[in-house]
Amino acid sequence: MIGKLDKMLLQAYTDEAFENKKGDPFTVLINPESYTIKYRINQSESRGQGTSHPRLVFNNIAEQDIHFDFVFDSSGVVVKPAFLKIGIINPFAETDNIIEQIEIFKKLMFYYQSETHRPNFVALKWGTLLFKGQMISMDIDYKLFKPDGTPIRAIARVDFKGSIEEDLRVAKENSLSPDITHERLFSANDRFDLVINKIYQNTTYYMDVAKANGLTGFRNIVPGTKLFFPPIEK
Repeated sequence: MIGKLDKMLLQAYTDEAFENKKGDPFTVLINPESYTIKYRINQSESRGQGTSHPRLVFNNIAEQDIHFDFVFDSSGVVVKPAFLKIGIINPFAETDNIIEQIEIFKKLMFYYQSETHRPNFVALKWGTLLFKGQMISMDIDYKLFKPDGTPIRAIARVDFKGSIEEDLRVAKENSLSPDITHERLFSANDRFDLVINKIYQNTTYYMDVAKANGLTGFRNIVPGTKLFFPPIEK
C-alpha cells in the first residue's frame, strides 16, 4: 500500500517564538529530491606564552543552516522531478507572471517588515523535518523566456539560518555550566570574585582560575583582558 504523499510547507511568522503566522503557508508542487543541512561549531584560538601551537576554545554550537532549490514556473508545463532533481513550487496559480510570484515570496520570506523591524521568520515542515529560521539569501537563475524576453521559469536557490527563541536557547545550551571551559573579556565593571561565583556558584576557586590564566593577582586586572575559566573538579 502506497502511503500518503505529504507536501513540504513553508509558513511565515512574525515572531521568533513562531506563534503568530503571517499569511497562508506555501505548499510545494513537487517535493525536493534532497536538501542540505550545515552544522558548525564556533571555536576561537588562543596561544599561551611561549607556545607555537594554538589551543582551540569552544565558544558555542552555531545555528543550523539549510539549503533548498525551488522552481517558480508559469509555462504551464510541469517538468519531471527526476529531470530537475529539485523541488517545484508554484503557490501563485492565479498569475502567469513569475516576477510577481517571486516578489510576493520575497515580501513574506525575505523583505524587512516595518511592523516588526526585521524580516519574517519561516518554518519549513516536511516529513520528519521541522526547520525554524530566517531566509538569509536567495539566488535566482532565470531559465525560460517568452519571445519578448519575459521569464517564465526561474530556479531560486534559497538558504535559511536556524533560529531559536532566547529562553529556549539558554535552557538548551546551559552556557554557565562549570563543566565546560568559558572564555570572556574582563570589563571595567566586572569583579573577579563575582564572575567566578557566576560560573562556578562558588567563590573559592579564584586561585585556580588565576593560576590557569597566569595571573599574579586579581585586584587590578586590566579591562579587556581575555580570561579562561576551565572545568574544575569539586
